[in-house]
Amino acid sequence: MLLKYFYDEKLAQASYMVGCQATGEALVVDPSRDIQAYLDTAKKENLTITRVTETHIHADFVSGAKELATETGAIAMLSGEGGNDWTYQFLDQINHEIVRDGDQFMVGNVKIEVMHTPGHTPESISFVLYDRGQDTPMGVFTGDFVFVGDVGRPDLLEKAAGQKDTSRVGAKQMFESLKRFKQLPDHMQVWPGHGAGSACGKALGAIPSSTVGYEKVTNWALRHDEEEAFINELISEQPEPPKYFAVMKKVNKVGPALIRELGEPKNTLLSADELTKELENGMQLIDTRPASEFAKEHIAGTINIPNNKSFANWAGWLVDYDKPVYLIADEQNIEDLTKSLRSIGADDVAGYMETAAIAGLKGEGIATESYEVATPDQLKDKIANEEVTLIDVRNEGEWNDGHIPQAQHIMLGYLQERIDEVPTDKPVVLQCQSGGRSAMATSILQANGIKNVTNMAGGFGAWSKEDLPQTK
Repeated sequence: MLLKYFYDEKLAQASYMVGCQATGEALVVDPSRDIQAYLDTAKKENLTITRVTETHIHADFVSGAKELATETGAIAMLSGEGGNDWTYQFLDQINHEIVRDGDQFMVGNVKIEVMHTPGHTPESISFVLYDRGQDTPMGVFTGDFVFVGDVGRPDLLEKAAGQKDTSRVGAKQMFESLKRFKQLPDHMQVWPGHGAGSACGKALGAIPSSTVGYEKVTNWALRHDEEEAFINELISEQPEPPKYFAVMKKVNKVGPALIRELGEPKNTLLSADELTKELENGMQLIDTRPASEFAKEHIAGTINIPNNKSFANWAGWLVDYDKPVYLIADEQNIEDLTKSLRSIGADDVAGYMETAAIAGLKGEGIATESYEVATPDQLKDKIANEEVTLIDVRNEGEWNDGHIPQAQHIMLGYLQERIDEVPTDKPVVLQCQSGGRSAMATSILQANGIKNVTNMAGGFGAWSKEDLPQTK
């Protein structure tokens, strides 16, 4: 048997290939939208992908199940649990089989058993793996059910998808599902769908896999025996779900477009006058350079989302899905950036301009601007004397753990829709934990006409190291 692990660092998302080398058949579990790695691995290992599965209708990335089933002709093994509201709507477009609790299917000599594990979502299933002829299971693909050190959050349907009063229902289901998990043999491997950095839980570990026995001992959720206490702890202090999660639920239920149906972004060469008019008319132009470069000089009206491991996450918060996306980026990064955007359902990546074009546009007279970056030591007196408005853009948990007394809290992901809450009678200072998120926030304020802005270098972390005032 072959077991291959794939991991997308930008989404903290794991997928897997199980291959039976005796028969040359393979299964892919929870594929991402970019399926090339699975095709390449199958070819390298002389395997044919005959089945595709997913553990649930994902909220945090565009599933590749439809893409991979279409490309290979593989049978998609999809959940029939959860009721009519959780029925896949693209089944007529692919080869498929609906599976429910207790169902079994084979991948060559490898047996897979379906285990209904609701809690994170109603239709959530896990896949228990038995190697060649064994009666004892080897491991379980848990998706967003059990992570290393955590379990899937039950509040996404309520917070992201707007389904009222579902958080406690999901938490109760999770408690019951965990009772079944605890009955599994301790030796079984646990292969989760996410690692640290995912917003699908609040305390995910960075280790890629675990065992049932180890999770029973160390996972906070599995140590609970009292239902109400478990529900309260599971629901409390979950991170804010990115706004794009609601979009993903719909896309993955209805069925995403195939990649080949999407056009490729084109190098968009506009004059300074043309670009200025487009920006005035609402063009969505994302500058992907590092914040330090953007701060020194950038085209007025652009928003900065740096091209790093957090790009997809923050693009999901900040990009307007109803508008085409244009990028400022070096040409060699366009393919990767496009994949990142489309991995979260921002499919309309219409065009780009290279970073070198900024100098030429400036020469044509396009408006550029910059913003100041200042240390806590340089800002402390102005903040204490309330000569500036301080906006803390961290998440709620960080804010509750400690913040600067004079700060106003607007989490970065909600800043654009709450822009009217930012006072403009004083200079505005933006602050996060280390300076990265507040840099994006600074660009958002400038793009929305609030020009007298400063980013706090080092953020609350640097403020705390200097032992400056804070409160809870």
